[in-house]
Amino acid sequence: MGWFVKAALGELEGVRRLGPGEQASFEGEVGRIEEAGDQSAACVHAYFAGRVQGVGFRYTARALAHRYGVVGFVRNLADGRVELEAEGTKAQLRAYVEDLQREFRHYIRDQEVRWPVPTGDYQRFEVRF
Repeated sequence: MGWFVKAALGELEGVRRLGPGEQASFEGEVGRIEEAGDQSAACVHAYFAGRVQGVGFRYTARALAHRYGVVGFVRNLADGRVELEAEGTKAQLRAYVEDLQREFRHYIRDQEVRWPVPTGDYQRFEVRF
C-alpha cells in the first residue's frame, strides 16, 4: 500500500483520516479525499425526460463527455426521452452527470439513473442516431 493510501486511511503516524467533505492540504494545494471506489471503473445508464430533444442535449452531452474524459453514447428515443450511457471512473461520471443535469435543469422533467457494471466496450463518446 502506498503512502497516499495509508495517509488517506489514517495509517501513518501523525495523520488522521478525514471525514466526508473535510479539506486536506498537500504541498500548499487543497484537495478533497475521494470516497473509496471513486477512481474505479464505473458505468452510468440514464434516461432523461422532458423537453430534452431539439435543445442541444446530445451535443452538450458529447462536449461534456470529452471534457470529463468519459466514453459511451447518447441518443434520442422515439418516445421523446434521451438515453445516455457512459463509462469512466465513478468520480468522472458523477461530475459529468451533475454538470449535464445542471446545464439542462430547466428542460429535464424526470430522469432515471442506474449504475450497471461497466463493460469496457466503448472507445469514444458518440451521438447515436
